[in-house]
Amino acid sequence: MQTSLRGIANRAMSHKGHRFRNLYGLLNEENLQWCWRFLKKDAAPGADRVDYRMYEENLEANISDLVERLKRKRYRAKLVRRRYIPKPNGKTRPLGIPATEDKLLQLAVAKILEAIFEADFLDCSFGYRPNRSPKEAAKRLNNELHYGRYNWVVDADIQGFFDNINHDWMIRMLEERIDDEPFIRLIRKWLKAGILEPDGQVRRPDLGTPQGGIVSPLLANLYLHYALDLWFERRVRPRCRGEALLIRFADDFVCAFQLRSEAEAFFEALVGRLDKFGLGLAPDKTHIIRFRRSDISGSDRFDFLGFEYYWARTRSGRPGVKRRTSRKKLRASLEAFSDWIKRSRSIPVSRLMRVLKAKYRGYYTYYGVVGNSESLAAFFYCSKRILFKWLNRRSQRRSYSWAGFQALLDTFGIAGPTLSAL
Repeated sequence: MQTSLRGIANRAMSHKGHRFRNLYGLLNEENLQWCWRFLKKDAAPGADRVDYRMYEENLEANISDLVERLKRKRYRAKLVRRRYIPKPNGKTRPLGIPATEDKLLQLAVAKILEAIFEADFLDCSFGYRPNRSPKEAAKRLNNELHYGRYNWVVDADIQGFFDNINHDWMIRMLEERIDDEPFIRLIRKWLKAGILEPDGQVRRPDLGTPQGGIVSPLLANLYLHYALDLWFERRVRPRCRGEALLIRFADDFVCAFQLRSEAEAFFEALVGRLDKFGLGLAPDKTHIIRFRRSDISGSDRFDFLGFEYYWARTRSGRPGVKRRTSRKKLRASLEAFSDWIKRSRSIPVSRLMRVLKAKYRGYYTYYGVVGNSESLAAFFYCSKRILFKWLNRRSQRRSYSWAGFQALLDTFGIAGPTLSAL
């Protein structure tokens, strides 16, 4: 599989107009066996309730049966189990959980699509791509705003993006590079797969691709590549007299302009452009923001990928773009921490401390940027208070005094953020 993917990637890079054929034949037993190693072992099962270990018990026979059904064009996508994840604002985020067999097949298809379209994706795109991360996108935006001549930011939010992807447009975009009808038909089956709601009802979608499917992030990224990235690069930027910038991670994106008139013109054109592809902006989350070096006190702030961006004086007295943990993300992180310790407080303390240390390490790794020490310290202090509260509810008797609790943290090396983390 790796050799064939490398060949596809090289062909896609050297021949920009090439349309690939015979991709369906790559979905054979050898390649599916290879892809199986990359599936998450602890992932939730789909509607058929067959999890990783159950499928693995007869892996060779299951994969052989799957490949036979693919050859005979008898493969049918199973129902996608719907789950609703609470959000900090009281709303919920819908997630779709495909069956284990469909996850395996989607992974194989996703690797083929990645090999083809990675050559086409632009440098402004960071979402769901190899060796690119949200932290890199956030840092790139920070550097561009700091060193560039941008005065206005369009902070946009696409409303219900994953639920409103137009299937016909999606297929047309795939066919720009793929000339393999069985392969395209397979992806269409996943787009049209029934969704099993928690109440037992089955919904047949005409739009969207469920968040949670392995192939969904790549399809979503491809959709905005054609709907937004190429349009900005080929139509918007060349017409601007001043500087213009787009940074996108999945459906989160920020555009910056030197001239206010061009920011306003883009904002107006963006509405029509997204409408063409069945998408719309969330009115209460989309704004044109003044973001000028020369007006630090009057510049607004905006959020992107968990950070709040703002102009401030550096230690040398010069203006600079700074980042801090967004207030919304800080509250959400503390709520998630509280939920975790409520569920986990009964496990052995030594194991609990190991998990806790890993959680702090992951949090510091992402939010540990220069200028964010105050927010990091706030998270550490508040999370410690939450931990202290729930550890003392492990039994009817109080387990720790504050001094004893601090000694416990010291014993397991649980420490707050340091300058080295920044």
